[in-house]
Order: sequence, then structure tokens, then C-alpha cells
Amino acid sequence: MHEAHAATQGVRSVADRLLGWGLVALMGIAVLNVLWQVFSRYLLNSPSSYTEELARYLLTWIALLGAAYAVGGRAHLAIDLLPAKLTGVRRCGLALFINLCIFLFALLALVIGGVLLVDGTLESDQTSPAFGVRIGLVYASLPMAGVIMMFYAVLNAIDDVGACRKGVSGQPAES
Repeated sequence: MHEAHAATQGVRSVADRLLGWGLVALMGIAVLNVLWQVFSRYLLNSPSSYTEELARYLLTWIALLGAAYAVGGRAHLAIDLLPAKLTGVRRCGLALFINLCIFLFALLALVIGGVLLVDGTLESDQTSPAFGVRIGLVYASLPMAGVIMMFYAVLNAIDDVGACRKGVSGQPAES
């Protein structure tokens, strides 16, 4: 099982780097966008027409992809009262159940729901006022984040199974 853990760590490392750098780039664009908004509004007295809309769309993408990144690092919102009280097989079972819940939520709410939302807005041909881009492209962050969350839930489950089989006090690995 050690090979499986090593493989998941290699894949996780690549995914973390790609997603992390993507988030850094989006944040950099957001900061530059807001700086331009302030500069054009207060120093040039000619506010830019697109900056507010771009800031809103960037915030949506950053929040959703950041949540997916948090799932990968097991830094997502969690109540750890029960796992702290459990040991052995029960704690391992709970860890797998939690990963399954994350996977199912991401699949049902973000991927399936997100695809339906994207399809609906693309079919209705909604466009953003300032950019003129199709709103469905903005909403594509939902299924994208969902797929990434599902990916990380599977990696986390593989790591937990490996840790439980290894018998490290019967506890899933903390990442």
C-alpha cells in the first residue's frame, strides 16, 4: 500500500502546484483589476466600465477553486469532535464516510448542478453587460471546482485506506 500512497502524493503534488499557481494568478489579476479601478475612478475621474464586473467574476472563480484546494489540503470546514473521540476501525470508517460525503456533494451539487446551470445559461444566451462574454463560461467554475473536489476526495480516501491498513494506531493520516 506504500506504493499507492507514494503515487497519490506525486499526483497530489502536481495538482496542488497547478491549482495553487492558478489561484495565485487569479488573485494577481484581481488585485491589478481593483487597483486599476481605484486609479481610474479617483485619479483619472473616469471609472473603467469593466472592472467591477471582472472583480465579481474573479471572486467567484477564486472562492470555488480555493474551496477545492482546501479539500485537497484537508483544510476545509470540518467539525472534528467525533473523529477525535474515535479510534481504530471506527475512525477509519468515519474518514471514508467523510470523503464519500465530500465526493457526493461535489458530484451532485457542483458538477451535475453546475453543468445544468451552465447549459441553461448558454442556451438562454445570457451575456455579461460589460464584457459581453457568455455567463455560462463564468458559471463553468462550479463543475470545474466540483471535479477537483471529487479528485481530492478520492486521493484523500486512498491515503486514509493506506494509513488504516498500515495500522498507524488505526488512524487515518492527517494531511
